[in-house]
This record gives sequence, C-alpha cells and structure tokens, in this order.
Amino acid sequence: MQRIIFTVTNNLSFDQRMHRIAHSLSAAGYQVLLVGRNTPGAPALPEGPFQQKRLPCFFQTGPLFYLEFNFRLLLFLLFEPVDIICAIDLDTILPCLMASSIRGKKRVYDAHEYFTQQKELIRRPGVQRIWLAIEKWAVPQFPNGYTVNAHLAQLFKENYGVNYEIVRNICFHYPLENTDNQSNEKFILYQGAVNEGRCFEQLIPAMKWVDAPLFIVGGGNFMDQTIKLIRHYKLENKVFLKGCLQPQVYSLANRFFDYMMAGVPQICVNYPLYKEINDQYGFAYLVDDTHPLTIGDALNKLLKDGVVYKELKQNCLNARKELHWDKEAENLIHFYNRL
Repeated sequence: MQRIIFTVTNNLSFDQRMHRIAHSLSAAGYQVLLVGRNTPGAPALPEGPFQQKRLPCFFQTGPLFYLEFNFRLLLFLLFEPVDIICAIDLDTILPCLMASSIRGKKRVYDAHEYFTQQKELIRRPGVQRIWLAIEKWAVPQFPNGYTVNAHLAQLFKENYGVNYEIVRNICFHYPLENTDNQSNEKFILYQGAVNEGRCFEQLIPAMKWVDAPLFIVGGGNFMDQTIKLIRHYKLENKVFLKGCLQPQVYSLANRFFDYMMAGVPQICVNYPLYKEINDQYGFAYLVDDTHPLTIGDALNKLLKDGVVYKELKQNCLNARKELHWDKEAENLIHFYNRL
C-alpha cells in the first residue's frame, strides 16, 4: 500500500479541500498523511481514515515563519516513511522538492491556486519576485501535478512546460432537506477566508444600502481590517463575524460550488471562469464590478425579487446533481494510480 504525504502551511482543522482529497485516496487504498503546522488555540485533530500531523513552529507569520516551517518540514520528510510527496501550493514546494530528490521518491505539485498572483504578493513586488523565482525554478521539476481549472493548467503549461491534470475544488454531494420551506428571515452569508483581495473593502460599505444582516464565517489575514471597516461604517448591528467553524459543521470549500451545493443563490464577479460555468448552469447572479453600490444593488435584487431568487435556487438544485466531488475524486484517484 503506497503512502502519500501532503504538505500545507495551515493547521489542518478547516482545510475541507484536503480532507476531501485524503478521504477519497484513503478509500481508494492509499495510506495518507496530512502535514500542517500547530497554531495557538487550534482545536484537536479528529480521528479519521487518514493520519494528520502538526509541526510545531515558534514563528507564526512573516519570512521567519516560512524559513522555520520549511526547515522543520524538510527534516520531517527526510525520515518519514513515504512513497509519494505532494506539495500543496508554492509555500511548501522547496522541502518537498529537496526531500523527494534526496530520497528518490515520486513528487507531485498540487497547484490549487496561482500563488504568485495573489493580491497580497502583487502589492509587495519585492516579495513577489522571490516567490516567482522559487516558482520558476521548482515547478518545472514537478512534471506530475494537477490544478483546479483548465485556465490555470494552460498557464502552467505555457510558463513552465508542465502538463497538469484538472481536479476541481467541488463539494461532496449531500442530501438537502426542506428545499421548498423558505424562512421569512432573510440574511446574507459570506463563507471562506477573510483575506486581502476578497472585496471586503467594497462589501462592508455596500451593506449601508442593504436591509438584511451579513454573517461572515471564516478567518484570515484581513480580519483586523474587516473589524475596522465594520466600526468605521457603524455596521456593528448589521455585520456579524462568526469566526471559523469545523468543516463538519460548516463547509469551507470553494465558495462558488459550496453555495450551489447548499441550494443558495450567490452573487459573484463576472470573471471568465465563473461566467463559463454560469452560462451553462445559471446558479449565480453575476456583477461586472465590485463598487459598493453595485454589490448593494445585487444584494437587494436577490433579497426583494422573488422570481429571480427562485430561478437561481432551482438552477442550484439542478446543477448540484452534476457538479459534485464524487466525479472529481475519480480524476484524482486515476491520477495517482498512474504515477
């Protein structure tokens, strides 16, 4: 039985995507170990069909954190029994590359986002250049890998000459109850990372024109700024921060598919990849910009126009029959079986 180690920089508690991957590969006969880091106040890791381990870190943020974590991860990978080492994103790719090279093990790159084009890096050109150099050197040495859509796969092929498979970040299929029983209480939900680049600078002021509460479920590097925005616009009685919830309580997977799977209409920016899917399934209300007035108008449209809301909801119920993790898991298992 082959053993796969997946490496991430989070504490594993809320990484629903990695939990899905680990569950599917474990069910397919692989031994799976997820390796992350220990963070202050992190909840205990639950037992399951796969193993999980957190590496201790003295530093929790900044360049010293990355240096310390990568060094600890390299030492761990050099001695832990393994057949395949998989780096999840660019921030764990170096120790995975070095350990797999030294030990002669198979290696995989899971590029579930275009790491070097994150807003947090774009606004810091010096830091971005460092990550770009790492990406340019390391990614071509990972001929085996996968990403979440055809657009990213094409970018990696053009930039680094690698042909990556596609495994979309979609939820498990689960039954819905009382889909026709709508509550009279209306509210708006944001779930996912509260990070820079997620339009909180526009969403929070947009709530001034919306007659419904907003619940933000998640945490991230933009939490302090989000709290300041709520206070600045005096929205403490309308915008509520719920923090992180365990995946089995509240899924924190890719939101575009998560809302769809829950049968909940959503507002989404009219980016090409979202538009491509929405043109086929029509379960999202697309907006062309993120101006607060645009967001406010879209929220009010879904809150007040019952016809549009019901149409989007029915499209969610139709789409969830096709867009679910069971199908993506087949692609994932086929990928590892071919290594």
